[in-house]
Amino acid sequence: MSIRVLVADDQELIRTGLAMILDAQPGVEVVATAADGLEAVRLAERLRPDVCLLDVRMPVLDGIGATRRLAGPGVAQPIPVVVITTFDLDEYVYGALRAGARGFLLKDAGPALLSQAIHAAAHGDALIAPSVTTRLLSAFARHDPTAAPRQPFEPLTDREEQVLRAVAAGHTNTEIAADLFISLSTVKTHVASLLTKLGARNRVEIAIWAYETGRKA
Repeated sequence: MSIRVLVADDQELIRTGLAMILDAQPGVEVVATAADGLEAVRLAERLRPDVCLLDVRMPVLDGIGATRRLAGPGVAQPIPVVVITTFDLDEYVYGALRAGARGFLLKDAGPALLSQAIHAAAHGDALIAPSVTTRLLSAFARHDPTAAPRQPFEPLTDREEQVLRAVAAGHTNTEIAADLFISLSTVKTHVASLLTKLGARNRVEIAIWAYETGRKA
């Protein structure tokens, strides 16, 4: 089945262009578009798309606010969100990921990376634009230098440490399976275990923890 996507951007030309690009990708279908964050939230809650692609700067309700309402802490049935913006600013990325976004892209990412981010979000992965990944995750680690990183509920196994570093490097489950010569289902099991042991909500929080504890690849 196709991945059903909602696209929200306040600029009609960009909104239409993103929808056209995604509709042209195999296995992706744009089911709705919105011109502001509040409209996006209302449509998403009614249509329940597989992924929402949200611009950061939108009227009425911005992309970060919309992300928090669709995928943030306490949301009973969160919808995966990928945030896209023209502006490569730390505060936008930090706000988006803390609000629950599973991906962050710049609008010059191109169709291939855009499609990868949508597929990754739909399948529980997180994709951040490679041009900003290392710098931004490092910024997370410096955000509160006085706070000690939380300790895992249980010690990590050697294999979980390997998967942790791969997740922090931005690798998908498929890439991790190939790199470590293990099955995709085994990778998913290790990721699920990391989520539990670290008390993380998603792969982005796993990556943040890896950076905070010096375990980045």
